[in-house]
Amino acid sequence: MTLTPRPRVLTGDRPTGRLHLGHLAGSLRTRVALQDTHELFVLVADVQALTDHFDRPEVVRAHIPEVMLDYLAAGLDPSRVTFVLQSAVPELAELTLYLLNLVTVSKLRQNPTVKTEIGQKGFGDAVPAGFFIYPAAQVADIVAFGAQVVPVGEDQQPMLELSREVVRRFNGLYGNTLTEPQALLSAVPRLPSLDGQTKMGKSLGNAAYLSDSPDELRRKVMGMYTDPGHLRASDPGQVEGNPVFTYLDAFDPDTARVDALKAHYQAGGLGDVTVKRHLLDVLEELLIPMRARRAHYKADPAGVMALLRDGTDRGRVVVAQTLTDVRAALNLVRL
Repeated sequence: MTLTPRPRVLTGDRPTGRLHLGHLAGSLRTRVALQDTHELFVLVADVQALTDHFDRPEVVRAHIPEVMLDYLAAGLDPSRVTFVLQSAVPELAELTLYLLNLVTVSKLRQNPTVKTEIGQKGFGDAVPAGFFIYPAAQVADIVAFGAQVVPVGEDQQPMLELSREVVRRFNGLYGNTLTEPQALLSAVPRLPSLDGQTKMGKSLGNAAYLSDSPDELRRKVMGMYTDPGHLRASDPGQVEGNPVFTYLDAFDPDTARVDALKAHYQAGGLGDVTVKRHLLDVLEELLIPMRARRAHYKADPAGVMALLRDGTDRGRVVVAQTLTDVRAALNLVRL
């Protein structure tokens, strides 16, 4: 009997900090589910991380094992997932160079994520070229692994659409060579930060991390921003824009219970501390098994890196085949 190949997925993260609850809601839970039904490649994107950490490469290097521990703690199974270290697959850089010929400067300049991050990082006209072209490098990552499915949030859709445009143009010029990826949208909108800002950042100190201890998590949850107009428990409170309820929507599997809490809060008579304690219970139930898995793998750091090394070797075989096909399509001379 011939087995039908599982659809291939590529996803990943930049190792610039520990992964937080936003990563769990937005992508990690999806990846854990996909590992049962898809061929899942997870890229530790250290080369991309250097585009805005080039003066701090030690930060990137230090967080590679930390991100791996976060992956394993979240439930990604190394027997079903291929972990790949980006910098150990030089074929990705070569493929990026070829695909850059199919991407215009105007298209890169219009990328909303790049525009936003250039402003946030204060680059001005001094934006590094490596940072400017990283959407094209992401396209190369996706097509190199032949990804059919790419999990993305709403803000990442322009990147995936760029990938689709590049694949269509390449195949139109050189023949059907590359796989056109499809988006798998996250069911959970981007989580707000604990302090009520719009963006939760690894370096902004406004996130709860998967590796937080019970005491750290309690301190952060109990200090969360809520409704500034809800001064007393008896006051009616706002649910919309209240991060505590946004987190409950994302993580409490009992939706009826969440709906009841919302109604009570809006009517008055429910204090912020009570709601936060409930959220803390929900998050602790979620994180307790993750802490156990993390402790298990953390006891063998060499073994964790061996998982990444073995996965990278397997991933490089896949990428090398794609690059061979691309070279042939471009009619490059073989010496």
